[in-house]
Amino acid sequence: MSENDPIRVYVTHTFQESDDYLRVFEFLESMERFFYLNCSKPENMPGDGGLEAIKDELISQIKECEAVIVLASQYMEQNDLTRYQMDVADANRKPMIAIRPFGGMVESPPDLVERVAEHIEWNEREMVDSLKRQARYEDTARWETIEFTLD
Repeated sequence: MSENDPIRVYVTHTFQESDDYLRVFEFLESMERFFYLNCSKPENMPGDGGLEAIKDELISQIKECEAVIVLASQYMEQNDLTRYQMDVADANRKPMIAIRPFGGMVESPPDLVERVAEHIEWNEREMVDSLKRQARYEDTARWETIEFTLD
């Protein structure tokens, strides 16, 4: 993964940029030397064609990605549309990563957790490592470095 070969990421959406949707990209942007391309395009809401046009647009967005991030909060609020996006990801063999509801006050639904490859916290390192594992099969074993000062 480099600037010339970014990981193509799709984040579930309902054709609007929710707080959690925007937060994913804030977290990803905070990581140095991590390059990604956002394949989700909430601004591309079809003007006509109804539900079929919406489904076709979601399919085309998901087909472009290497991994799908599923927002647990969206899954709980817009279950049908989020499950549809997950079905499309499954049909196109796109690995899915679920991010717990922000704030830790509510747990992710068990049926969501069962469907995804990884279920992670809101943590930029965890997000990046998960994307590398699922999209590129990269081993991301890292060691935490703790520095002690002697007083």
